[in-house]
Amino acid sequence: SGSSDPYCVIKVDNEVVARTATVWKSLNPFWGEEITLLLPRGFHSLTIYVLDEDTIGQDDVIGKVSLSHQQISAEPRGVDSWLSLAPVNPDQEVQGEIHLELQVPERGHPRVLRCHLIEARDLAPRDASGTSDPFGRVSCCGHTLETAVVKKTRFPHWDEVLEFELPEGELGEAVLSVELWDWDMVGKNDFLGQVEFSLDTLCPGPTRGWFHLLPLPSTTEDHGGQLGALRLAVRLLEDTVLPSHHYQPLIQLLTEPILCLAQSPEGTALAVLEEVTSAESRQDVATKLVKLFLGQGLAVPLLDYLTTRELARTTDPNTLFRSNSLASKSMEQFMKVVGLPYLHEVLKPVVNRIFEEKKYVELDPGKMELSRGRRISYKGSLSEAQLRESSLELLKGYLGDIIDAIVGSVDKCPLPMRVAFQQLRRRVEERFPSAQHEEAQYFSISGFLFLRFFAPAVLTPKLFGLREQHAEPCTGRTLLLLAK
Repeated sequence: SGSSDPYCVIKVDNEVVARTATVWKSLNPFWGEEITLLLPRGFHSLTIYVLDEDTIGQDDVIGKVSLSHQQISAEPRGVDSWLSLAPVNPDQEVQGEIHLELQVPERGHPRVLRCHLIEARDLAPRDASGTSDPFGRVSCCGHTLETAVVKKTRFPHWDEVLEFELPEGELGEAVLSVELWDWDMVGKNDFLGQVEFSLDTLCPGPTRGWFHLLPLPSTTEDHGGQLGALRLAVRLLEDTVLPSHHYQPLIQLLTEPILCLAQSPEGTALAVLEEVTSAESRQDVATKLVKLFLGQGLAVPLLDYLTTRELARTTDPNTLFRSNSLASKSMEQFMKVVGLPYLHEVLKPVVNRIFEEKKYVELDPGKMELSRGRRISYKGSLSEAQLRESSLELLKGYLGDIIDAIVGSVDKCPLPMRVAFQQLRRRVEERFPSAQHEEAQYFSISGFLFLRFFAPAVLTPKLFGLREQHAEPCTGRTLLLLAK
């Protein structure tokens, strides 16, 4: 059809840790999924594979983006850019570790290098059975030796010692290479990974340990974005979490302006935090503040404090809470944490119906495909005016159901949300008491409840857990028009 059904698989050190939804029939997919992973401290790489889902047969691999631990940790603010997809070469897709003991004598004649291959673990499965038939191949100074083959396992145990006689004099740039291969009776053997050691860096005594298997040096040329590119935002946070009592002074400092209302609001830790928080970090700060104050039972007073401060700075009620301030972000995060089950109960029936009916809806004459709105009758395709009229009726029907569901859900709205909005309405009324600004108290609430809560969930139901998959282009367009 000239398109793909792309999805992403995320691997950490070759272990699959997450998968995105599939975006159907698109060469320019948008996922918008945020995934948080708890990683081991010693992880080596993060790799994102882009695949094309096929209903028949195996899914096709389009390409991958791989970032090493060093690359990610070198960017304190994170990696956020378009990265070209690289082709996937089976010889590069290695995993696992090998347990070795190496011994290079400092002197003696002849000098004999002992390489003890003990075992390996978590090797890549190269056979249809989901296992491999691994053997080791060790090379040094022009000589190569091999271990026995261990059949049908990804955790082979060899316990073999291979010995190499070293040339006299300086070793120079001599390298010991240990490769693992999957033995095949028919066809060529499959590469499983390798480790290399420069002999002049090995200690005179025994060197023993588990070593991470690496791919063969890449000979793949840069395809210059021919396979496409992936937009990624990756950030590594390495936190040390102390016992809870260590955080009590900080919690006391942050909650002080909420608990001691007599204190001047300008010199408090919260006020300073609001001033110094950058636009990029505001979402993170708001998320952590809401969680912290929810834990203390003070989330609603926190929102009252932040919104009151923003009201004091606002002169035009039409611009109220339109910026991504700390108050706006905190209210948005609060609604997500407290109101997500409520959101599901209100919107899920209508959203599910829109997905199931798959109606073609379009109001923009420049985007109309008249054949898509074809009636099953002798009349053939709809005219532009007829398609616009039928689209308008469908949208009104869906939107009426959404509005009815929201208006009829007053009693189901979580109490903390209702209290927070009641406070907000009272504060706006106090700040703009004149009759000409009477509607400001309602707009301030609808700005949060509709623009930052219900509308985004209608636009992208997957990101709010309303659906397991993203919408197909036709349904996605309906959702976009409804959200607008």
